[in-house]
Amino acid sequence: MNPTDTGNPDYFHKVVDCQWACPAHTNVPEYIRLIAQGRYTDAYMLNRESNVFPGILGRTCDRPCEPACRRGRLDGKPVAICRLKRVAADLKDDITDLLPPIPVTKNGKRIALIGAGPASLTVANDLMPLGYAVTIFEKSPIPGGLMRTNIPSFRLPEKVLNGEIDSILNMGAEIRYDSPVESMGALLAQSFDAVFVGSGAPRGKDLELPGRADSDRIHIGIDWLGSVAFAHTDKIGERVLIIGVGNTAMDCCRSSRRLGGKDIKVMARRPRAYFKASPWELDDAEEEGVEIVINHAPKRFIIEDGKLTGMEFEQLEWDESASKSKVTGTVILPCDDVILAIGQDNAFPWIERDLGIEFDKWEMPAVNKVTFESSRAGVFFGGDAAWGPKNIIWAVEHGHQAAISIHNYCQSEATSTRPVFGKNLISQKMGMSEWSYHNDYNPAHRQKMQHVDLVKRFEELDIEVELGFSAEQTAREVQRCLNCDVQTDFTAVKCIECDACIDICPLSCLTIAPDAPEEVLRKRLSAPAIHPDQALYASLPLPQTGRLMLKDEDLCVHCGLCAERCPTAAWDMQKFELVIPYAGQPQNGLVAAV
Repeated sequence: MNPTDTGNPDYFHKVVDCQWACPAHTNVPEYIRLIAQGRYTDAYMLNRESNVFPGILGRTCDRPCEPACRRGRLDGKPVAICRLKRVAADLKDDITDLLPPIPVTKNGKRIALIGAGPASLTVANDLMPLGYAVTIFEKSPIPGGLMRTNIPSFRLPEKVLNGEIDSILNMGAEIRYDSPVESMGALLAQSFDAVFVGSGAPRGKDLELPGRADSDRIHIGIDWLGSVAFAHTDKIGERVLIIGVGNTAMDCCRSSRRLGGKDIKVMARRPRAYFKASPWELDDAEEEGVEIVINHAPKRFIIEDGKLTGMEFEQLEWDESASKSKVTGTVILPCDDVILAIGQDNAFPWIERDLGIEFDKWEMPAVNKVTFESSRAGVFFGGDAAWGPKNIIWAVEHGHQAAISIHNYCQSEATSTRPVFGKNLISQKMGMSEWSYHNDYNPAHRQKMQHVDLVKRFEELDIEVELGFSAEQTAREVQRCLNCDVQTDFTAVKCIECDACIDICPLSCLTIAPDAPEEVLRKRLSAPAIHPDQALYASLPLPQTGRLMLKDEDLCVHCGLCAERCPTAAWDMQKFELVIPYAGQPQNGLVAAV
């Protein structure tokens, strides 16, 4: 087996499972340590480097980091990464003086951003410190995009949303409200140096069934949420059916509860294991009295004397894989209103088809997945506008990458040339058996989020339901982190093959064995490595016997006992820092994208 190349930043990056899983690669273990030290502003700013909206995402993120968390492999409950992000955001000091300075003299390049959602705001955040003049075209009277219109204020308070958006706009962006772009051709004629389309996926999917056109009490989910956000809608019938079971459906049913709904049902075609909604969203909805009904497919709307009175559903029975179903009967459920939350589509009627911007058979723009550039040079897409609906954190990462491409384009460099990640490794050893990080395993259970009382939360639409962690909860939760960024670093020439590290390893993830192909070595380990998604570390040949030191990165919990026990310091614990390049920053090197 070839020796592992730990000089490649991706090697240790992948071992930090939470950071690897995060689309924006936020340095999770480091900001958790900063919170543990009470350095909330520092933790917030570290978050902001990569995810831009820590307060917003600390409440709304889909949390791809948490299923990846190594702690979940030990006790089944990952660290509450998202909620700790909120702690830093809620307790930070004023950050105005910590934001990057904006040049008084601009660089002469003008960038148009379409939509004031998270992707466009991220592009503005990255480009304005480089001297770009940024103009944002927003169809609404206020910024935020679907962060504002689709996420109810009881989940995302307006104060938090405005604060993080304003920190970007106050850098000097020109924003034109009530200014929908109705012609891409006309916009291009204004001689902007580049255009970024971050208009989201603004069209909710409809359900063309009998009776659909015969009532005004059948609503499109994202449009209805927008109407609630702008106070155009302030009530709903007592009996409400929500069709669909994604996160938008959860926001619709909980909003309905606050606007007068009493008998609210979320109707799902398939079993619960196949829902798109996040588990915590389902839990919160059910806590508020929403009933989730599985295995029901909508068949028709029932209209009597011009009034919506119910819906008929087919009752389904699915096979084990939930790929095939059969109808076992039908049922009619009464209702006063129906909200359709079955997905979102992109809509680009304002982009003329003779501008050199290619579209596929689904009327989606052809966008390079690396550069975010369309088939027309200088026109870029990101967020939901590029490949359909995803979470805010994806839109942020799209914005970072598009900003790099826009900067390259405006500086007459190839957009396909991408800066590469770098890394820092710093030894954590302070003495014979003393380390600069806390490496004891803490058996604390994952902390439970406290909620506003059920009665009180329905008194006003904008009462935030989640109270955030208390100081005591925060102290317990940060100690659950395993410090996965503190890596085991091995120096083969120092090893005397005494087996002390192997004896002390609590998870049997270390083995010394003769060289062989990786598939053979994986079976020879003290605990066979059965998860190929994580690497098998292999050292250089050891000086005594020529055997290899092997470590299963999937099992290792970074306790550091191997380094404490090693008599020759062949093992060291070194903190890994991923150096992420952003637009215009000094680069570690360049590599052409494939």
